Amino acid sequence: ALVLVMHGSLGDGAQMREAARYGFDVLAERNGFIAVYPDGYQQHWNDCRGGADYAANLENIDDVGFLRALVQHMVEAQGVVPQRVFATGLSNGGHMAYRLGMEAPELVAGIAAMGANLPVMANLDCVPSGEAVAAIVMNGTADPVNPYAGGAVEIFGNTSRGEVMSAADTANYWAKLAGYSEPGERKDWPRPVVGDRTSVNSIVWSGSGREPVSLVTIVGGGHTVPHPVFNLPRILGPTSHQLDGPEVIWQFFEGAEPAPY
Repeated sequence: ALVLVMHGSLGDGAQMREAARYGFDVLAERNGFIAVYPDGYQQHWNDCRGGADYAANLENIDDVGFLRALVQHMVEAQGVVPQRVFATGLSNGGHMAYRLGMEAPELVAGIAAMGANLPVMANLDCVPSGEAVAAIVMNGTADPVNPYAGGAVEIFGNTSRGEVMSAADTANYWAKLAGYSEPGERKDWPRPVVGDRTSVNSIVWSGSGREPVSLVTIVGGGHTVPHPVFNLPRILGPTSHQLDGPEVIWQFFEGAEPAPY
């Protein structure tokens, strides 16, 4: 299997490896998949937010084509199974995973976004295929960049990225595509780290013959990759220690219901 792990705005692949505390690398060694950390154009990805003022969007960089070529290279050079390709990312990288799910669902067996909600229709610059894809949305309610309840995305005073849906509406979008009309099953997760004020709950949609969808809500969590030990910079909000973000995402990609590490 191949997992594309995509960085956020102003980042690169090396920075994303560090932000994930090398969690996907450890999982790759344990589970026999390949983790790849590509670099976006001038530290950004051309995701589905039409108003973004960074070069990848303004120059309409074909990042779907780039990632498709990268996957093909990995198939030919490393023996990756085309049906076992997954995409995840934080913030701008999560939005790029959404774009792959919307415009290239045949390329990815599943997507996972951290710190990212889908753009509202007025801000959408993608052409959705309307096909279902397995999707997990992992967002914090205290995210200072990506508003959990929806609204304007702001990073260091820049609001050009426009407005996004709520986390719930984002998950419901993927659930509806997968054919779910009923509410998902909600679960409250245990809190293994007593001194951590964050908590976690999930809503899961699953059914025979349908793609699974999950919303993992980190109550009190920020714009970060959850990790049981390490913190990301405080300017991004609290890092939850109640779960291991990469571990939960890989569990989902493997077909298991998201659960605590």
